[in-house]
Amino acid sequence: MGIENNNLKRKNRRRNRSKSAMFHLKYPRLVVYRSNKHFEGQIINDFDSSTLTSASSKDSSIKKEISQSNSKIDISIIVGKIIAERAIEKKIKKVVFDRNGYPFHGRVKAFAEAAREAGLEF
Repeated sequence: MGIENNNLKRKNRRRNRSKSAMFHLKYPRLVVYRSNKHFEGQIINDFDSSTLTSASSKDSSIKKEISQSNSKIDISIIVGKIIAERAIEKKIKKVVFDRNGYPFHGRVKAFAEAAREAGLEF
């Protein structure tokens, strides 16, 4: 039980380290969540405690694109482009990227690069 508890404490410390530094900023946060099967991103306004827009690999509107993808990295690229398009529709250009404790490589990096290419600035 001690090893699992220490691992959870370390994970929470990594996760929350970036959030405390970003909370006082004037831009909304682009938060990433990844699981073994799915990838999600949402843009959050911390001052109003509201979600401005979100995109997920579970969305029924993008199921067709996701079913044609070959890898999980391709899925994260699709989700990154979709969330950037939805943010630009709502006149959100600048965000702060919150990787939620995940290392910045692989699916997280592909998501971030796709969102940048689609027009988000962070």
